[in-house]
Amino acid sequence: MTKHKAIQDIKLSDYEYTLPEEKIAKFPLENRADSKLIQYQAGNISHHRFFEIPNFIPEGSMMVFNDTKVIPARLVFQRESGAKIEIFLLKPLHPSTVISEVMVNSSSVIWETFIGNLKKWRENGILQGQITIKGKTEIISARMIDRSEKQVEFTWTGNNIPFVAIVEAAGEVPIPPYLNRKATIEDRTRYQTVYSKKEGAVAAPTAGLHFTDAVLQNLEEKGVKKEFLTLHVSAGTFQPIKEENVSEHPMHSEQMVFSLETIENFACQNRKIIAVGTTSMRSLESLYWYGVMLVLEGKSKFEIPKLYPYSDFESLPDRRESFRAILEFMKQKDLNEITGSTEIMIMPGYDFKVCDALVTNFHQPSSTLILLVAAFTKGNWKKIYTEALNNDYRFLSYGDSSLLWGN
Repeated sequence: MTKHKAIQDIKLSDYEYTLPEEKIAKFPLENRADSKLIQYQAGNISHHRFFEIPNFIPEGSMMVFNDTKVIPARLVFQRESGAKIEIFLLKPLHPSTVISEVMVNSSSVIWETFIGNLKKWRENGILQGQITIKGKTEIISARMIDRSEKQVEFTWTGNNIPFVAIVEAAGEVPIPPYLNRKATIEDRTRYQTVYSKKEGAVAAPTAGLHFTDAVLQNLEEKGVKKEFLTLHVSAGTFQPIKEENVSEHPMHSEQMVFSLETIENFACQNRKIIAVGTTSMRSLESLYWYGVMLVLEGKSKFEIPKLYPYSDFESLPDRRESFRAILEFMKQKDLNEITGSTEIMIMPGYDFKVCDALVTNFHQPSSTLILLVAAFTKGNWKKIYTEALNNDYRFLSYGDSSLLWGN
């Protein structure tokens, strides 16, 4: 299979816009659902409040949510000299690369990290800090095992304490760097969706931050089905594009988990699918392409390369055929859930296979998320963003929301 040449013509400069500092929401609103909501459908734009969103979701639709939970992934150690060394958890390496398994591990773990003030951490030096868990003081230790790859081993005292409890006690909430402030106690709950469940993300799936229990209840009463998947958002979501030819951007990989029940619902029901957030959209579209791999190539490894969807295929299965192939594979292997990884890069020229609508916030200029929105709105992203800027919408993670319908 060869790659589409059209994506080679996508230039980064076409996806820039001016985002004034005062438009960036530095703190969340008092009430999640009071945020503004812009709806884009068939070229038309309308303005609402987020708590009204049940009015715009057709009865019988399926909304798909990412139930990942943000972990306090920023660990700060202080040496005897007073120097502070910050360790930011990126992805687990041992005893497993599966995040859910590492988070419940109660012995040592190894992570790939980003290290602030690395020069102050001497080779083979061990950093230690005190934490309190259930009223008892424990010691967490960090040992550099590979300086060039920034691989760090963590150990701790206390029997049968899972790593998730360690980071909850020791870590800080990794709020986005563009907020230019320190995390507060309020961020512990507000930089988290009300339905977050599975620990492992180092950034929130921010489209879901607007949902309240009341909004979810109203959707259910209307007959909108909720479905959940897990994509553990990585720090790569903040990685800026530096290449003018955007297809050369080294797209970050993220881990996804789908249950057998979820796959059954996708395979057996033909509903309108509304992705809540770019992470859910990325997961759903990646799931489709995994089914394509099973159908056309017999590949069972769930890894979606960055440009795989832009290959020249002679023919492709529809979304239900693709999901049925995955369902059959899972039943053959007696799997209750399936874990995969994706590097998929959704940009103009992408042919959406699963999602009919997208709930999402307003994103940074020249970012992979702007490219995704541009692809889904057939290039009308500038019209939407200009309208939002002119109507005092709040941007980025703690900002306002949009409901975008595909053409």
